[in-house]
Amino acid sequence: MPATASPERAWLTPLELIVLGAIWGASFLFTRVAAKDFGAAPLVEVRLALGALVLLPLLWRARRQFAPRLWPKLALIGMINSALPFLLFAWAAQRAPAGVGAITNAMTVLFTALVGFLFFGEKIGARRALALLVGFAGVVVLASSKVAGASIGWAVAAGAAASFLYGIGINLVRRHLTGLPPAAVASATLGSSALLIAPFAVVSWPQAAIPLHSWLSVVALGILSTGLAFVLYYRLIARVGASRASTVTYLIPLFGVAWAWILLDEPLTVAMGVASALILGSVAFSQRTAK
Repeated sequence: MPATASPERAWLTPLELIVLGAIWGASFLFTRVAAKDFGAAPLVEVRLALGALVLLPLLWRARRQFAPRLWPKLALIGMINSALPFLLFAWAAQRAPAGVGAITNAMTVLFTALVGFLFFGEKIGARRALALLVGFAGVVVLASSKVAGASIGWAVAAGAAASFLYGIGINLVRRHLTGLPPAAVASATLGSSALLIAPFAVVSWPQAAIPLHSWLSVVALGILSTGLAFVLYYRLIARVGASRASTVTYLIPLFGVAWAWILLDEPLTVAMGVASALILGSVAFSQRTAK
């Protein structure tokens, strides 16, 4: 059971949730900046490797719990829950504003429930099914919109597919990796994914010199938004439980859109606002009815 925070530290959890939302929201900004110069596979390779290295001490501490027969499963889950979603978001970032990826990422909560219903026999309920329909409507609104006259439909589809893969990965982790230290699992899955993606990254590594700002973005993406963010997230889960920690889902799109608007001068459109309201509203409704 999570420890109860003392009254004098009651401010710590909201502060850490805001910080985590800001960090994960910024990941879409970093991806948008670096994707154009790196390309999808090289960017994801650096991100995975740096994230795994940050968490490696936690994996080393728990190494006796990771039997050799477990590593193929870790590699498969790492591809589903990290490498492929990261690739899809990187591909989308080359074609649409950073806020688009942040908005579609919010569908992860709903897709987790859908995958549990379709493949693992979990009950979904009429109200949660309604929340899914409303969330999908938000995706449709976003996909059918244009930014600066350009269609973003394929980028939205890629972001939604990435969120669906997150939904699969979360269900797989729950069923096959329960009992293992979560941060150590994150390091193992990130590192395994980095090894599997490495050949594709080498083949597609850009010929031109990569600008400093893109290197700084990808380093921040790997160390801050992937490695250190996982540590902060699991600290929150340990203190307040998974349900309260998952409320960071509502902050990620807000910060993702805000960072892109403030730092990249990306436009805010009516369709993005409507889609955000539909998706985040459906997630809130789904979470409330799940209690």
